[in-house]
Amino acid sequence: MDHQSHLKMLINLASIDGEVSDNEKKYILTIGKANGVEEHDVHPLFKNFHDINLPVNLSDDKKFDYIFSLVQLMKIDERLYKEEIRYCSRVAARLGYDQDVVFDLMTQVKSVAMEKDEINALRDLTMKFLKTS
Repeated sequence: MDHQSHLKMLINLASIDGEVSDNEKKYILTIGKANGVEEHDVHPLFKNFHDINLPVNLSDDKKFDYIFSLVQLMKIDERLYKEEIRYCSRVAARLGYDQDVVFDLMTQVKSVAMEKDEINALRDLTMKFLKTS
């Protein structure tokens, strides 16, 4: 699995407003660590804007993980910018979702840790937005 592509998408989103907050950076580093990417490998990624390069053949669960983490990151600084929403919608479309998935998730994803059953309910909810090939 290409965890760097996930981290690069998160960094792009965090950078959209011109500043990566400490909470955003901490969230991204935590995602990296959870996926076996060391902090020293993540820090240099903050210096650039990255192309959206999604791994091929992502499972539905991995697609959900990507979109869920993007929406949660967007909500961390408690300010929503139009450009952040547009970016998340573009990524959602590239993942195979109807772009409206972002709006549904924005109303239900919390900026703090969520319980496993809450996340699983959101995973089920997003399936209706996933387009079949």
